[in-house]
Amino acid sequence: MDIAKYIDHTLLKPDATKQQIIKLCQEAADYGFASVCVNPVWVPTCVIELSGMSQKSKVKVCSVVGFPLGANCRNIKADEAREAFLQGADEIDMVMNIGKLKSGEILDVKLDIQSVRLAVSKATLKVIIETCLLNDGEKIAACCIAKLAGADFVKTSTGFSTGGATIEDVKLMRKTVGPKMGVKASGGIKDFATAKAMIDAGATRLGCSAGIAIVEGSKK
Repeated sequence: MDIAKYIDHTLLKPDATKQQIIKLCQEAADYGFASVCVNPVWVPTCVIELSGMSQKSKVKVCSVVGFPLGANCRNIKADEAREAFLQGADEIDMVMNIGKLKSGEILDVKLDIQSVRLAVSKATLKVIIETCLLNDGEKIAACCIAKLAGADFVKTSTGFSTGGATIEDVKLMRKTVGPKMGVKASGGIKDFATAKAMIDAGATRLGCSAGIAIVEGSKK
């Protein structure tokens, strides 16, 4: 299994330095990861660094929007996504408005996602539903809304809340969205066995800060 192609090589820590971001890009090119996933301020750096590497055509730049709480105003999320896209981001991972979902304000949740979808029509859009904060009914609703709003993926977690990806959640998300929509498992995936289990459960992308360890583990 070429596990690297599933991995968004991720560095979202608030204290990440430019040199660490540059290293992230080099590692992504060396290992053939699907993308680098960074905070919006680092998108131009990643675009510049990857443009000089032979694997540029394979490694995409992914950025986050409304991160990590999802509680930004709708127009702010759209503007943030648009700016990241204009700076060169190929993919956008936005955080769903979790509080609105739990309040039953489904239309607001859908419009929130649609506003970002319209702002970045040519980018891959992933919606983080933060599964650790939802019951199963809310997880199903979140996946359905994201699909109806035009997202390309649903994603389990930010990695900044009370829990990360689980096999059960990935299975539920895959069952809900069907076979064609992307499912990204993120949060707490530290080794090859866990990564493979997530893929076997239905994940088509993995968000990991331990991508190198996972790839090296796949060779054992």
